[in-house]
This record gives sequence, C-alpha cells and structure tokens, in this order.
Amino acid sequence: MYNEVKSLGSLTGTDRTPEQTDLANFWNGSFPGQMNRLARDLAIANALTVSESSRLLALVDLSIADAAIAAWDCKREFNFWRPATAIQLGESDGNDKTEGDPGWVPFIPTPPYSDHTSGANNFVASATRAMSLFFDTNEMEFQIPTTNPGPTIVDIRSYSKLSDVRDEVEDARILEGIHFRAADKIARRQGEHIAQWAHAHYLRPVKEAFLLEVDTSGLEKFVNP
Repeated sequence: MYNEVKSLGSLTGTDRTPEQTDLANFWNGSFPGQMNRLARDLAIANALTVSESSRLLALVDLSIADAAIAAWDCKREFNFWRPATAIQLGESDGNDKTEGDPGWVPFIPTPPYSDHTSGANNFVASATRAMSLFFDTNEMEFQIPTTNPGPTIVDIRSYSKLSDVRDEVEDARILEGIHFRAADKIARRQGEHIAQWAHAHYLRPVKEAFLLEVDTSGLEKFVNP
C-alpha cells in the first residue's frame, strides 16, 4: 500500500499512465453532488413517479449523511497519517520496508484531515449501493460528468454497472496521492453496509411496511405487519 501510492500518487516522477492521471482529475470534485445528479438522472431515465423519486433521493442522501458520520468518526478516532506525511517521514518511522522521500508531494493537495477512512469512498459506496438496492440491480447504463473544472480529458464517463463507479473512486484516491488502499477499501465496505442498513430499516414502500385492516365498525386503519 505504501509503495503503491508512493509510485502512482506522486505529483512528479510518477508511474501513472495518462489515462490514470485523467481518472484522478475526473474524480477530484464534489462526490455528493455527482451522486445526487446521478440519482436524478436515473429517476428520469426510469420514469419514476414523484413519490418514487423522492424515496430514491432520500435513501441516497440518508446513506451519504450516515457515511459521512462514519468516515469522520474513524478519522477522529484513529488519526492515521496521510501518504504525504508517511512518505516524507518514511526514514524515521521505524519500518525498514518504507523507504522515505522528504520531497514527495501528492498529485492533488492533501485534505486537512486524516486518512482513515476515505470520505470519498464512503460517499460513493453508500450512494451507489443505495441506488442498486432501490432498483434491485447493479447493472445499469448511465453517465457521470466530472465536477472538476481543471484539466480533464474525459469530462463525462460512461458506465454499465454501479459498482464500476466504486472501483474507479477507490483507485482514484490512490492515483491522487491522498489515501492508502486500506482507507479506500474499508470506507467502501462501510458505505455499502450503511446503504444496506438504511434500505432495510427506513423509508420502506408503504405496500411492504404496512397491512390494511378493517375493524368490525368498518373503519380502516394501518397497522404494522
């Protein structure tokens, strides 16, 4: 993990391919904004009703909000160093396997909070998993535009699976030089589990959440099944 981000995530002297550099630039933006736009696009593409669209967006944003709480709770609890700090101080960390480089700089500026776990991967994993659970499929044709006004070659990327987005964001944060692989993978699992919990426990469709009963006086009432 150390050598991976050191090799691929450096600002200069990197082993990134041009395609990987463009991927890093593409996913350097507003993740909640991109996920909400995707949810709206899918709602339109699938001709959802107003109530169905509202439920989809609520599940997506509820999952994102809880994912943010989980990520920043971990960041405050573990306070694990970012690649820039770890690589620059690699010679003084007591680990012979980490060759330091005091001049190492990440491809994008390091955010002012700790590495573990990745907020971006929590956001994207929770949102895309919420969408796949809502539509009961991982396989969908869709596009996502970047929110980075910078030097991206591809401004809109096409996908056939929601999980492909999670794969890209996991790799992108390493290519950007701001996360170790473990922070991305664990955040991805966190986000997926959060979305699954939200889907199972909240905002259930009325037809699944309640049964309609009629009492002897003819009055209708909803009761839990």
